[in-house]
Amino acid sequence: MSKKNNATYSIGELAKEFDVTTRSIRFYEDQGLIHPTRKGQTRIYNQRDKVRLKLILRGKRLGFSLAETGRLFELYDADKSSATQLITIMDLINQKKSDLTQQLEDIKAVLVELTGLEENCKVALEAIQDN
Repeated sequence: MSKKNNATYSIGELAKEFDVTTRSIRFYEDQGLIHPTRKGQTRIYNQRDKVRLKLILRGKRLGFSLAETGRLFELYDADKSSATQLITIMDLINQKKSDLTQQLEDIKAVLVELTGLEENCKVALEAIQDN
């Protein structure tokens, strides 16, 4: 469906371009994040839907929930001046950074514990093998 003179896309084209399943795209539609038009049973996506799909996938990769992404879309739709949207994005980013920092600290602590356990296992194994 995509032609340079009319920016519309089929679900298959978007799925292929973004390497996602058509089921995922339909799920995002069910969640109200994208809004294709319909021609009979066929979904027709426009440039706005394509951009939103790209943002949904980028948000997921960065750890944002679909609800958080939807909230940003709602803010943008309600206030295109973008100041509110940017403040909200910065709040979400700061929260995500805080969460990731905590996860990193937790991972470091687990690695220290695993290293200690591994050393204990090596010592016990050497003692068994020496007998």
